[in-house]
Amino acid sequence: MHLRYSYRLYPTEGQCKALARTFGCARVVYNDALALRKAAWKADRSRIPTGVLAKAVITDAKKTVARSWLGSVSVDALQSSLRDLDTAYGNYFDSKSGKRAGRRVGLPVFKSRKDNRQSLRFSRNGFRLRSNGKLNLAKIGDVRVKWSRTLPVTPSSVTIVLDPAGRYHASFVVDVEPERLPELDTEIGIDLGLTTYAVLSDGSVIDNPRFLRKAEKKLKAAQRELSRKTKGSKNRAKARRKVAKAHAKVADTRMDWLHKQTTRIIRETQAVYLEDLNVRGLARTRLAKSVHDAGWATFRRLLEEKATRFGRHLGVIGRYEPTSQVCSTCGVLDGPKPLDVRGWTCGACGTSHDRDLNAARNILAAGRADRLNACGGPVSPGVAIPRQARPVETGTHRNAGRTGRKPRAAGAAGIPVRQRG
Repeated sequence: MHLRYSYRLYPTEGQCKALARTFGCARVVYNDALALRKAAWKADRSRIPTGVLAKAVITDAKKTVARSWLGSVSVDALQSSLRDLDTAYGNYFDSKSGKRAGRRVGLPVFKSRKDNRQSLRFSRNGFRLRSNGKLNLAKIGDVRVKWSRTLPVTPSSVTIVLDPAGRYHASFVVDVEPERLPELDTEIGIDLGLTTYAVLSDGSVIDNPRFLRKAEKKLKAAQRELSRKTKGSKNRAKARRKVAKAHAKVADTRMDWLHKQTTRIIRETQAVYLEDLNVRGLARTRLAKSVHDAGWATFRRLLEEKATRFGRHLGVIGRYEPTSQVCSTCGVLDGPKPLDVRGWTCGACGTSHDRDLNAARNILAAGRADRLNACGGPVSPGVAIPRQARPVETGTHRNAGRTGRKPRAAGAAGIPVRQRG
């Protein structure tokens, strides 16, 4: 499997200028190639081959006065920008035909020189790892790297990134074999929320750190200072960088915390079950800032990646499962409840429930049922399942298969979620 290892770079002043020149040349080649492709498609619906395109925007362009400065940078970085354009077109057509899952991907657009984030990629021909610990980049030189951890194998490519905060990073792609952890008997269901970040079916609770909320005072001060600077001035550029650094600190702290939590969960449990929350829908409500600050989508993505890497199972149940309405003891549907009701007593068996803990236990039960009775898999417990069901394929809700129906409240987070039918 392919993994990315990111490290901080500390280039010299001359190397920063060389990197800026390379960023600009790669952007120009990308835009020139995109313009030629658009013109060819508009003229006769034809597609220019990549080899012909590279000869036109790189080899022949270097011989002209208008693009002669392309020869001052590494040709490997320029060719990588053309490969990025091919990937962008491929993603668009795959998304249009349904081969690519997730949100719809649009056509490639021209890159702007005013973008605060710049990036370029070198293949194995364009970089080299020195014995003294420095990273040698073609026509840039040996750049100092902060090696926070060792690379497991020799990387196949490196992407140099300049973020809005003015920091340089080197992201290496390595190909490693999955490492399977010893199998365990523990399985948990996780109910995500905002008051507490997560409640686990075993009774443990993960508090919500609220990184953005805690940094709001500092962010507001930096933003006010930025708004008072003259547009186009150097002081405004400094103020913008200060705001970017404040946001980068919040994002880095949140990502570090999410990595630690997901690693601990994956190492301590054999199977993890979550609810398919409508994060995009919640991000359009009055709770948008808190939802973005929580980072539920990143939490789920990290769990999926680490489960695949370490041989664990991650199951996602349907978002219409009434986890907050069903008694986890007797299974009776007690009905919807207002959000201010954080605890309730089952009318059938008399068991007192904490709303979030009961939802986590129901998520665990539903996840186990979906895993054992997955579409295309055996029904008998203990038998290997050849193919896991996707979250949209199975569901125990009586109206899960109907279309045009308004969904009920999503009980996992204790927040009503509504979608268009």
